[in-house]
Amino acid sequence: MRRVPRAVSGRPSDRRLAALFDVLRGLRRRARSDRAVRGVSARARPWRRSVRRLFCSVRGVLSVRDSHPRALVARRPAAARLTTPLVPVVSLATGVPIAVALPGGRRYSEGVTVIAHADMDAFFASVEQRDRPELRGRPVAVGHGGKRGVVAAASYEARRYGVHSALPMAMARRRCRELIVVRPRMHHYAEISARIREIFYRYTPIVEPLSLDEAYLDIGGSVGLFGSVEAIVEGIRRDVRSELDLPVSIGVGPGKLVAKIASRKAKPDGSLIVEASRAQEFLAPLPVREIWGVGKTSERVLHDLGIATIGQLAAADPAMLEEKLGRWGPVLHSLARGEDLRTVECDRGRKSYGEENTFPEDAVDPDTIEATVIAHAETVARRLRRDGVRAATVTLKYRPSGPGERFRLVTRSRTLERPTDDGSVISKTAIELWRAEPKHPPLRLVGVQVSGLDGERPVQLGLFGESEEDERRRALNAALDEIVARFGPDAVRRGGG
Repeated sequence: MRRVPRAVSGRPSDRRLAALFDVLRGLRRRARSDRAVRGVSARARPWRRSVRRLFCSVRGVLSVRDSHPRALVARRPAAARLTTPLVPVVSLATGVPIAVALPGGRRYSEGVTVIAHADMDAFFASVEQRDRPELRGRPVAVGHGGKRGVVAAASYEARRYGVHSALPMAMARRRCRELIVVRPRMHHYAEISARIREIFYRYTPIVEPLSLDEAYLDIGGSVGLFGSVEAIVEGIRRDVRSELDLPVSIGVGPGKLVAKIASRKAKPDGSLIVEASRAQEFLAPLPVREIWGVGKTSERVLHDLGIATIGQLAAADPAMLEEKLGRWGPVLHSLARGEDLRTVECDRGRKSYGEENTFPEDAVDPDTIEATVIAHAETVARRLRRDGVRAATVTLKYRPSGPGERFRLVTRSRTLERPTDDGSVISKTAIELWRAEPKHPPLRLVGVQVSGLDGERPVQLGLFGESEEDERRRALNAALDEIVARFGPDAVRRGGG
């Protein structure tokens, strides 16, 4: 029997809460329909981000914004925890959600935050095994097979041989003679990641993506709707498995640290829920390096103090830790005690888009380098248009090859007069930056990145709006996007000029 949704405070707010979700459901339907419309400006189809911001704008009040690490252990007053149903304020002119009203000013009753960490299992490799049944049950590594290639993801079958991500591909082949190497399809993985994220949003609007294959979810406000934490966790896992045929492991705890460790303990394809009252007990036997913020140097200092486990760290004197580790000492002590007040920061917004590659052999030929820059610029531009944003700053980055150059990354940037989502503008700027370099050494890596997205800075429009040339470029880009959507990214290449 399905539990009737109720507010955390126990007050009879069922109808208001249900009405709110009806409104959100309707807005999301409109978002999906608008997403199918191509060539529409970001201002004309802002539904997806706006619906999420509805809740996130309020949640942001609870976020700890102080950059000092002591902010992580500051006590948040109970009065700051809002509980009344959030009522969307919608613009009458556009129908777009613009704010959230908090009727009555009541607050949550005493309780704990419930955070889930969802992590796809061997994501890239699992996608390849799903799409190619002949790979199932066999050791698979996703990555480039050249001399400089590294493993981006390894299936669990490959991990039994010691193959793991970031391992040089040559070493991976030596460890596993039967290893099957598959070239990565990052665009495909990104599309699947977006579908996974849509499943997350069914259960909570407060989602913080960390990468294509993992995210934090604040599910505390959804427990009343779905009946229990277990129902939410298993619902997410069931939906991901049934709709995408992929495994996901989920850990739940009162904070990010416990949730992330729990998801790792639950792998593969499992779930682990750690109650707030058991958090310190759960952490105690683990090595101190499991704590966020403990690197090799900090671990060595702690070991010199006779502290090897999180339990020993929790029992240590905070003053002594501050003396030895500085301002991070009390932070680590609180985390060891299960006191983690880092919040789930939803809709953080992207700050940049980029594409890069490492050459199998040092790139010397100017035409090869510039053709690669053009290809990267087109890929970045398509992503900008897909997300309905433009960028004002273009950055070229490259890594020279030669003695002493292995870890040196050179970047050159230029800010445009007007933000753009046009690949020809981005590639022209990046190539000009490259040609302006005093030396053109052989390259190991080259990439193009754009930033200064139009959501972060005002867009300077032309005096008379868009010119005919702008309109032609927009139409051309729309046609290119349609071709790529139907036939893949290799179906068309823009020439240099």
